[in-house]
Amino acid sequence: METKGLHCMFFAETSFKAAVEIVEGDSRIFSGETVRLRCRIPDNWSASTYLWFLGSEQLGQSGQHLILNLDLAYLFYWCHVGLLSENDTVLFCTFHLARGWAILKVSPSPGLVGNTLTLTCRVRGNTPLHEVILYKDGVEVMRQNGLNPHFSVTNLTQEHEGMYSCRASWDVRRRTHSVISSATPVQVLEVLTQPILEIFTSEELTKGQKMKLICHLQYNAPAPAPPVEYYFYRNRIRLGTATSVNYDLVSWKPGQYSCKARVPKLGLLRWSEPKSFEQETGTL
Repeated sequence: METKGLHCMFFAETSFKAAVEIVEGDSRIFSGETVRLRCRIPDNWSASTYLWFLGSEQLGQSGQHLILNLDLAYLFYWCHVGLLSENDTVLFCTFHLARGWAILKVSPSPGLVGNTLTLTCRVRGNTPLHEVILYKDGVEVMRQNGLNPHFSVTNLTQEHEGMYSCRASWDVRRRTHSVISSATPVQVLEVLTQPILEIFTSEELTKGQKMKLICHLQYNAPAPAPPVEYYFYRNRIRLGTATSVNYDLVSWKPGQYSCKARVPKLGLLRWSEPKSFEQETGTL
Protein backbone atom coordinates (compact mmCIF):
# COMPACT_ATOMS: atom_id res chain seq x y z
CA MET A 1 0.00 0.00 0.00
CA GLU A 2 1.04 3.60 -0.46
CA THR A 3 0.62 6.76 1.52
CA LYS A 4 1.20 10.35 0.59
CA GLY A 5 2.05 13.42 2.60
CA LEU A 6 0.93 16.84 1.43
CA HIS A 7 3.15 19.88 1.80
CA CYS A 8 1.83 23.22 0.52
CA MET A 9 3.79 26.43 0.37
CA PHE A 10 3.67 29.81 -1.32
CA PHE A 11 6.11 32.26 -2.81
CA ALA A 12 4.33 35.62 -2.88
CA GLU A 13 6.16 38.77 -1.88
CA THR A 14 2.94 40.77 -2.07
CA SER A 15 1.21 39.13 0.93
CA PHE A 16 1.76 36.38 3.46
CA LYS A 17 -1.98 35.63 3.29
CA ALA A 18 -1.75 33.97 -0.14
CA ALA A 19 -1.60 30.19 0.00
CA VAL A 20 -2.66 26.88 -1.48
CA GLU A 21 -4.93 25.26 1.10
CA ILE A 22 -6.76 21.95 1.49
CA VAL A 23 -10.54 22.36 1.62
CA GLU A 24 -11.46 18.64 1.30
CA GLY A 25 -9.36 15.63 2.25
CA ASP A 26 -6.39 15.45 4.56
CA SER A 27 -2.77 16.56 4.64
CA ARG A 28 -1.62 12.92 4.69
CA ILE A 29 -3.68 10.50 2.60
CA PHE A 30 -3.64 7.03 1.08
CA SER A 31 -3.22 6.64 -2.68
CA GLY A 32 -6.54 6.78 -4.46
CA GLU A 33 -8.12 9.17 -1.96
CA THR A 34 -9.34 12.57 -3.12
CA VAL A 35 -8.10 16.02 -2.16
CA ARG A 36 -9.52 19.38 -3.19
CA LEU A 37 -7.17 22.36 -3.19
CA ARG A 38 -7.91 26.06 -3.34
CA CYS A 39 -5.77 29.03 -4.35
CA ARG A 40 -6.58 31.41 -1.52
CA ILE A 41 -5.82 35.10 -1.86
CA PRO A 42 -6.77 38.03 0.41
CA ASP A 43 -10.23 39.55 0.01
CA ASN A 44 -8.78 42.85 -1.17
CA TRP A 45 -7.06 41.19 -4.15
CA SER A 46 -8.83 40.81 -7.51
CA ALA A 47 -7.84 37.74 -9.56
CA SER A 48 -8.38 37.54 -13.32
CA THR A 49 -7.19 33.93 -13.80
CA TYR A 50 -6.26 30.78 -11.88
CA LEU A 51 -4.07 28.33 -13.82
CA TRP A 52 -3.00 24.94 -12.40
CA PHE A 53 0.14 23.07 -13.41
CA LEU A 54 1.72 19.67 -12.75
CA GLY A 55 5.43 20.30 -13.19
CA SER A 56 5.69 22.20 -16.48
CA GLU A 57 2.38 20.86 -17.84
CA GLN A 58 -0.73 22.99 -17.57
CA LEU A 59 -3.75 21.02 -16.34
CA GLY A 60 -7.20 21.06 -17.87
CA GLN A 61 -8.74 22.34 -14.66
CA SER A 62 -8.83 26.09 -14.15
CA GLY A 63 -10.47 28.25 -11.55
CA GLN A 64 -9.74 28.67 -7.87
CA HIS A 65 -10.20 24.96 -6.97
CA LEU A 66 -8.38 21.80 -8.07
CA ILE A 67 -9.68 18.26 -7.40
CA LEU A 68 -7.03 15.51 -7.24
CA ASN A 69 -7.14 11.72 -7.07
CA LEU A 70 -3.57 10.81 -6.19
CA ASP A 71 -1.87 7.75 -7.64
CA LEU A 72 1.58 8.98 -8.72
CA ALA A 73 4.81 8.60 -6.79
CA TYR A 74 5.73 12.27 -6.85
CA LEU A 75 3.50 15.20 -7.71
CA PHE A 76 4.48 18.84 -7.89
CA TYR A 77 1.43 21.05 -8.36
CA TRP A 78 1.39 24.79 -8.56
CA CYS A 79 -1.12 27.53 -9.16
CA HIS A 80 -0.51 30.75 -11.08
CA VAL A 81 -2.80 33.59 -10.04
CA GLY A 82 -3.18 36.47 -12.46
CA LEU A 83 -3.93 39.60 -10.43
CA LEU A 84 -5.56 42.81 -11.61
CA SER A 85 -3.76 45.20 -9.27
CA GLU A 86 -0.68 43.39 -7.94
CA ASN A 87 2.21 41.37 -9.30
CA ASP A 88 1.15 37.89 -10.34
CA THR A 89 1.44 35.29 -7.58
CA VAL A 90 2.71 31.71 -7.83
CA LEU A 91 1.60 29.18 -5.17
CA PHE A 92 3.01 25.68 -4.82
CA CYS A 93 1.74 22.36 -3.50
CA THR A 94 3.90 19.23 -3.42
CA PHE A 95 2.89 15.61 -2.73
CA HIS A 96 5.47 13.07 -1.59
CA LEU A 97 4.99 9.29 -1.65
CA ALA A 98 5.87 7.01 1.28
CA ARG A 99 5.49 3.24 1.67
CA GLY A 100 3.34 1.72 4.37
CA TRP A 101 -0.10 0.63 5.55
CA ALA A 102 -0.53 3.26 8.25
CA ILE A 103 -0.51 7.05 8.44
CA LEU A 104 0.06 9.23 11.49
CA LYS A 105 -1.94 12.43 11.18
CA VAL A 106 -0.77 15.41 13.25
CA SER A 107 -3.20 18.24 14.01
CA PRO A 108 -2.64 21.11 14.17
CA SER A 109 0.75 21.31 12.50
CA PRO A 110 2.86 22.97 13.70
CA GLY A 111 1.72 22.88 17.32
CA LEU A 112 1.88 25.86 19.65
CA VAL A 113 3.39 25.98 23.14
CA GLY A 114 0.70 25.47 25.78
CA ASN A 115 -1.84 24.02 23.34
CA THR A 116 -2.92 20.42 22.67
CA LEU A 117 -1.69 18.26 19.79
CA THR A 118 -3.76 15.37 18.41
CA LEU A 119 -2.01 12.48 16.66
CA THR A 120 -4.27 9.99 14.86
CA CYS A 121 -3.17 6.55 13.66
CA ARG A 122 -4.99 5.65 10.42
CA VAL A 123 -4.93 2.25 8.70
CA ARG A 124 -6.10 1.73 5.13
CA GLY A 125 -9.66 0.52 4.87
CA ASN A 126 -10.65 1.66 8.37
CA THR A 127 -9.76 -1.76 9.77
CA PRO A 128 -11.06 -2.29 13.37
CA LEU A 129 -7.99 -2.05 15.58
CA HIS A 130 -7.40 -3.63 18.97
CA GLU A 131 -4.30 -1.63 19.95
CA VAL A 132 -2.37 1.46 18.87
CA ILE A 133 1.06 2.59 20.10
CA LEU A 134 2.66 6.01 19.70
CA TYR A 135 6.45 6.41 19.38
CA LYS A 136 8.63 9.52 19.64
CA ASP A 137 12.11 9.21 18.14
CA GLY A 138 11.66 5.42 18.16
CA VAL A 139 10.71 5.22 21.86
CA GLU A 140 7.20 4.22 22.97
CA VAL A 141 5.38 7.08 24.70
CA MET A 142 1.69 6.00 24.71
CA ARG A 143 -0.35 2.84 24.26
CA GLN A 144 -4.14 2.53 24.16
CA ASN A 145 -7.11 0.54 22.93
CA GLY A 146 -7.59 0.53 19.17
CA LEU A 147 -11.16 1.81 19.56
CA ASN A 148 -9.55 5.19 20.19
CA PRO A 149 -6.74 5.77 17.64
CA HIS A 150 -6.34 9.42 18.73
CA PHE A 151 -3.45 10.41 21.01
CA SER A 152 -3.60 13.77 22.80
CA VAL A 153 -0.44 15.58 23.89
CA THR A 154 -1.47 18.42 26.20
CA ASN A 155 0.36 21.52 27.44
CA LEU A 156 2.86 21.43 24.60
CA THR A 157 6.45 22.53 25.08
CA GLN A 158 9.30 22.58 22.59
CA GLU A 159 10.59 19.39 24.23
CA HIS A 160 7.70 17.61 22.49
CA GLU A 161 9.34 18.22 19.11
CA GLY A 162 10.61 15.11 17.35
CA MET A 163 9.84 12.35 14.87
CA TYR A 164 6.61 10.50 15.69
CA SER A 165 5.19 7.23 14.36
CA CYS A 166 2.44 4.82 15.33
CA ARG A 167 1.96 1.06 15.35
CA ALA A 168 -1.53 -0.39 14.81
CA SER A 169 -2.58 -3.99 15.46
CA TRP A 170 -5.74 -5.89 14.52
CA ASP A 171 -6.94 -9.52 14.44
CA VAL A 172 -8.09 -11.46 11.39
CA ARG A 173 -9.05 -15.15 11.69
CA ARG A 174 -7.29 -15.50 15.02
CA ARG A 175 -4.10 -13.99 13.67
CA THR A 176 -2.71 -10.65 14.80
CA HIS A 177 -1.50 -8.21 12.15
CA SER A 178 0.62 -5.17 12.97
CA VAL A 179 1.85 -2.24 10.87
CA ILE A 180 3.85 0.88 11.65
CA SER A 181 3.62 4.27 9.98
CA SER A 182 6.53 6.21 8.58
CA ALA A 183 7.98 8.85 10.90
CA THR A 184 6.25 12.25 10.87
CA PRO A 185 8.00 15.40 12.13
CA VAL A 186 6.29 17.35 14.90
CA GLN A 187 7.23 21.01 15.34
CA VAL A 188 6.19 23.12 18.33
CA LEU A 189 6.38 26.91 18.08
CA GLU A 190 6.19 29.66 20.66
CA VAL A 191 3.02 31.72 20.24
CA LEU A 192 5.14 34.82 20.83
CA THR A 193 8.91 34.50 20.61
CA GLN A 194 11.33 36.57 22.65
CA PRO A 195 11.84 39.89 20.85
CA ILE A 196 15.23 40.94 19.51
CA LEU A 197 15.93 44.66 19.49
CA GLU A 198 17.77 46.17 16.53
CA ILE A 199 19.09 49.76 16.59
CA PHE A 200 19.66 51.67 13.34
CA THR A 201 21.67 54.92 13.33
CA SER A 202 23.66 56.93 10.84
CA GLU A 203 27.45 56.58 11.00
CA GLU A 204 27.92 60.13 12.31
CA LEU A 205 25.08 61.25 14.53
CA THR A 206 24.39 64.96 14.97
CA LYS A 207 22.18 66.76 17.43
CA GLY A 208 18.49 66.41 16.63
CA GLN A 209 18.86 63.22 14.63
CA LYS A 210 16.72 60.20 15.37
CA MET A 211 17.65 56.56 15.62
CA LYS A 212 15.32 53.74 14.68
CA LEU A 213 14.46 50.97 17.14
CA ILE A 214 13.06 47.77 15.62
CA CYS A 215 11.53 44.98 17.71
CA HIS A 216 11.83 41.67 15.82
CA LEU A 217 9.74 38.65 16.84
CA GLN A 218 7.59 35.81 15.53
CA TYR A 219 3.88 35.80 16.30
CA ASN A 220 2.31 32.41 15.61
CA ALA A 221 -1.25 32.77 16.93
CA PRO A 222 -3.88 31.32 14.56
CA ALA A 223 -6.18 33.68 12.70
CA PRO A 224 -7.97 35.81 13.70
CA ALA A 225 -5.02 36.73 15.90
CA PRO A 226 -5.40 39.60 18.37
CA PRO A 227 -2.96 42.48 17.80
CA VAL A 228 0.51 42.81 19.30
CA GLU A 229 1.40 45.97 21.24
CA TYR A 230 5.02 47.17 21.11
CA TYR A 231 6.78 49.26 23.76
CA PHE A 232 10.29 50.74 23.64
CA TYR A 233 12.48 51.61 26.64
CA ARG A 234 15.70 53.40 27.53
CA ASN A 235 17.12 52.41 30.91
CA ARG A 236 13.77 50.70 31.61
CA ILE A 237 11.93 54.03 31.16
CA ARG A 238 9.25 53.83 28.48
CA LEU A 239 9.72 55.93 25.35
CA GLY A 240 6.32 57.19 24.26
CA THR A 241 3.11 55.15 24.16
CA ALA A 242 2.31 51.68 22.89
CA THR A 243 2.42 51.24 19.13
CA SER A 244 0.89 48.70 16.75
CA VAL A 245 4.03 48.66 14.56
CA ASN A 246 7.30 47.05 15.56
CA TYR A 247 9.52 50.14 15.24
CA ASP A 248 9.89 53.63 16.66
CA LEU A 249 12.04 56.71 16.01
CA VAL A 250 13.64 58.18 19.13
CA SER A 251 16.22 60.83 19.97
CA TRP A 252 19.66 59.32 20.30
CA LYS A 253 21.04 59.17 23.81
CA PRO A 254 23.37 56.75 25.56
CA GLY A 255 21.81 54.00 27.60
CA GLN A 256 20.38 50.51 27.74
CA TYR A 257 17.62 50.03 25.17
CA SER A 258 15.01 47.29 25.12
CA CYS A 259 11.58 46.51 23.72
CA LYS A 260 8.52 44.71 25.06
CA ALA A 261 5.83 42.89 23.09
CA ARG A 262 2.41 42.32 24.64
CA VAL A 263 -0.78 40.58 23.49
CA PRO A 264 -3.34 41.56 26.15
CA LYS A 265 -6.11 39.26 24.92
CA LEU A 266 -3.82 36.22 25.17
CA GLY A 267 -2.04 37.27 28.37
CA LEU A 268 1.34 37.18 26.60
CA LEU A 269 4.27 39.48 27.41
CA ARG A 270 7.91 39.12 26.31
CA TRP A 271 10.97 41.37 26.81
CA SER A 272 14.02 41.64 24.63
CA GLU A 273 17.52 41.48 26.04
CA PRO A 274 18.84 45.03 26.72
CA LYS A 275 21.21 46.51 24.19
CA SER A 276 23.74 49.26 25.02
CA PHE A 277 24.18 52.38 22.92
CA GLU A 278 27.01 54.93 23.39
CA GLN A 279 26.25 58.51 22.34
CA GLU A 280 29.82 59.73 22.04
CA THR A 281 30.92 57.25 19.41
CA GLY A 282 27.60 56.37 17.86
CA THR A 283 28.35 52.69 18.42
CA LEU A 284 26.49 49.77 19.90
